[in-house]
Amino acid sequence: MNKKPPVITDHSDTDDAALRRAIADDPDSWEAPANAKIKRRGRPIGSHKSQVTIKLDKDVLAALKSPEPKGWQTRLNATLRDALEL
Repeated sequence: MNKKPPVITDHSDTDDAALRRAIADDPDSWEAPANAKIKRRGRPIGSHKSQVTIKLDKDVLAALKSPEPKGWQTRLNATLRDALEL
């Protein structure tokens, strides 16, 4: 069962033009501006933070997540910095 690998050919100029027209006509497609910057996900390079695991009481966690659940870890970090006078 020795199959030959498929032959991959480049698009012709006509095929390429048709593809570009189809992309331009598609209302859901868009092109990034030339000066667009790529946003990296995850911890920024040069960050001095360490990942830890900690168990908190449910009421403490609820207070940290109040009024907005998003950002509770940042609020905890700020609270600890204040308490430790850092």
